[in-house]
This record gives sequence, C-alpha cells and structure tokens, in this order.
Amino acid sequence: MPALLQTEFPALDLYARGKVRDLYAIGGDLLLVATDRISAFDHVLGSGVPDKGEILTQMSIFWFDFLTDVVGNHVIATDVDRYPAALLPYADSLRGRSMLVKRARMFPVECVVRGYLSGSGWKDYSATGSVCGIPLPPGLRESDRLAEPLFTPATKSHDGAHDENISFETMADQIGQEYAERLRDLSLTIYRMASAHAASRGLILADTKFEFGIVDDEIILADEVLTPDSSRYWPAETYAPGGAQPSFDKQFVRDYLEEIRWNKKAPAPSLPEHIAMKTRGKYLEALRLITGKDLGA
Repeated sequence: MPALLQTEFPALDLYARGKVRDLYAIGGDLLLVATDRISAFDHVLGSGVPDKGEILTQMSIFWFDFLTDVVGNHVIATDVDRYPAALLPYADSLRGRSMLVKRARMFPVECVVRGYLSGSGWKDYSATGSVCGIPLPPGLRESDRLAEPLFTPATKSHDGAHDENISFETMADQIGQEYAERLRDLSLTIYRMASAHAASRGLILADTKFEFGIVDDEIILADEVLTPDSSRYWPAETYAPGGAQPSFDKQFVRDYLEEIRWNKKAPAPSLPEHIAMKTRGKYLEALRLITGKDLGA
C-alpha cells in the first residue's frame, strides 16, 4: 500500500496540518489523523513511509493507557466505530491512524527529558560542557548515561522553524512558576516509568519530548507520546557509549539526506524505496518490542 501523504475529507472542517498530523474540528473536539509523512531537518519530505501513521498512533495509544494513573490525556476514542456519525463515511481511511481527542489549551513549550548524552545535547556539551545551561562533569562521552535525567524545555515552533532550547527559568517566565514545576515533575516521572518499561523490553529510552495542555483546569498529556518520532530508542544489547548508537527511528532518513548532501532547504527530496522501507521496519520493530503487538493486532 502506498504512503498516505495527505487526507482529504470534504465534509469535515480542516483545523490544521502539522508535519505529520492532519487535524479536523469535530464540534468542540478534534480529530487527529496521523499521515505517513516524514520530516527531517525541519522539513517534510516529498515522500512518506508506508504505515508510519498507524504505527505512531498505535504506540501513542499504548503509552496513553500505560500512563493513565500518572496523568490524564486528551483521548476520547480511538475505535472508529465509536466516532460521531459524521466520520463514518471516512472510517476506512481513519481506522488505525486516528484519535478523537479533547481540544486542550496547549502550553507553548516542548517538555524534553534527556537520560543520555546524545543528539543536540551532545553537541551542546561538546561546545560548552553543559546541556541547555546545566553544567555536567568533564570527560563524558557521546551516548553516556547521565547521573540523573535532565529536564531541558524548548520552544514549540508552529511555522516549521527549529525548536530552540530554553532554560527552566525562561519557561517559568512564559507559563508561570507553578505550571513549570508541575510539567517538569510530570515529565521526569513519565520518563522514568517509560524508561523502566523500555528496559524490560530490551530498549534504552535515551531521550524524549512531551506536550501538555489544560482541559477543565487539569493538566493533560496531548498530541503523541513516546513514539520514534519524538523519542530516541536504542537496543540495549548493542549499547556502547563513545559514539552514536543504532536507533529505532528515522536515522536511515537522516543518513541518506546527509549522503546526498541535501542543503536542508525547501523543496525537500523524496526517499528511495529501500530507505523508506528500512525506516518502516525500524518503526515496526519498535512497536512490537514496546507494545508486544504487531500492526493491526
């Protein structure tokens, strides 16, 4: 089956299109539809990864349920047969890749937690000896485990620009000290719980990011959660600090784009089929390991 790059539901009110998700207004609620689009270096590529939207949705559903005793979430329904009647004509397109959710007042920050020194954290440490302004001991290697997970918030870009790391103090200035402390504590708690589950499945959760909002005066977890699009998972059996690690995400895509020396400006290129299918395989493997289920099970 070809990748689904964009949804078209003429009878529905399109609310927004993100890098991956198409959002439709359903009364006072939202319908989130995960397409198979894939982004890299802040650009949506010209081709997608088949089944990616379904994989992301099924992983998010697993984690929302896993974390329900810690924090509420925005999910109303994930079974298409329980959707409002207006959505039934599109049931085949929505099945497996959509969620009907409450519309939340979203916090304008990404809540990033880093348990290992990797990605932009490693680049920051290499240049400054700190990560997002938090000093770390000298002599750490790329991919080293940190003594304690770090909470490193970032701005939330809405125009395709790159999210920028900010200090906790800046976050508190933006949303208030009480909310900032609550989001920090929730993020660290969720990370520790998810890391323990991942470890039990042979995976290392190196870092991740969360989005929170408010519904009925309660903080809730929203958007997606702990998928390979927002998290860095490594196989534990091959973990060897001192360099980059194999990962269950779109690293094949990034590596390919570096190899062809794309200038990281629009228009973004399309992917060869073998790169798209390798990426699909990594996402599927992550789904199986984390949830214990295959796609559609």
